[in-house]
Amino acid sequence: MKNNILLFAILLLQTSLINNAFCQSSATNSGGQVATVQPKIIVIPYTKEGEDLRTVLENDENKRIAIAKIKEAFDSRGFTTVDFVAKLKAAKDNNVLTSENQSDIKSQIIQMSGADVYLQVEVIVEKGESGNSVKLILTAYEVSTGNSLSNKVCESGKFYTEDFIKLASKAVENCIEDFLNVMQTKFTDIVNNGKSVIIDISFDAGSAHKMSSEMGVDALPLSDQIEMWMEKNAFKNNYHIQGTTDLKMIFDDVKIPLKDQATGNNYNPNKFALELFKFLKGLGLQPGKDIKGSTIYITIK
Repeated sequence: MKNNILLFAILLLQTSLINNAFCQSSATNSGGQVATVQPKIIVIPYTKEGEDLRTVLENDENKRIAIAKIKEAFDSRGFTTVDFVAKLKAAKDNNVLTSENQSDIKSQIIQMSGADVYLQVEVIVEKGESGNSVKLILTAYEVSTGNSLSNKVCESGKFYTEDFIKLASKAVENCIEDFLNVMQTKFTDIVNNGKSVIIDISFDAGSAHKMSSEMGVDALPLSDQIEMWMEKNAFKNNYHIQGTTDLKMIFDDVKIPLKDQATGNNYNPNKFALELFKFLKGLGLQPGKDIKGSTIYITIK
């Protein structure tokens, strides 16, 4: 019964999503517009503790059907979608999934997909003496940063009925409009203004350099050199410095584009970190870089 409700609820969700479809346009730092494109989407199953993402669909026909139906629906309306089952199979066949950690496996599959957005749906059936209900947990994420685009708990309310399909429908109706509005607003903001990353720049314990060290042909302090570079390279010149000391400089909100402005491919924090890495190398420094989610750590040796 729960599997049938999951199938029905996801199908209802995809209908509402497509009817309120959103699109994106990429812009250069100078404000020039490029062709409007739609986001690439992947729908993934929610897995409970103890469930293996690599086998959950193999062991549940209804979940496989639900994922396939959503993909078909998006495809029929011109969206670019990624087949989660196909990506999972390819990853298994090629022995790409090297971790046993479920969150790592999910991340690997999503990154392999090339999707801009992934959508996760959980269905919870609740039975009680005062009536039965269905709760939906809907979450849409921007892939490269993991930031939530929309997060909603939808409830049908309690009714004296065993028709859980109708209860699932009621839950969708009660919240889908708010869910979509929040998701679209946040996604549109990312398209227009870029997505946020944090950049933490520090020094190795044995480093001979500090933020006050004079660098470059103009012999400016390193902190000034970095800020001038950030002003030129942050998306639409949008960045904010949390603070600077002689041993550390933190940018708590640097905007990077959703798409690479030259190629139109997905742009992620690692690509921005690489550009900063090359800039610092050009100053004669020996930087190291590490990326965790939407935070970039730069350590100067």
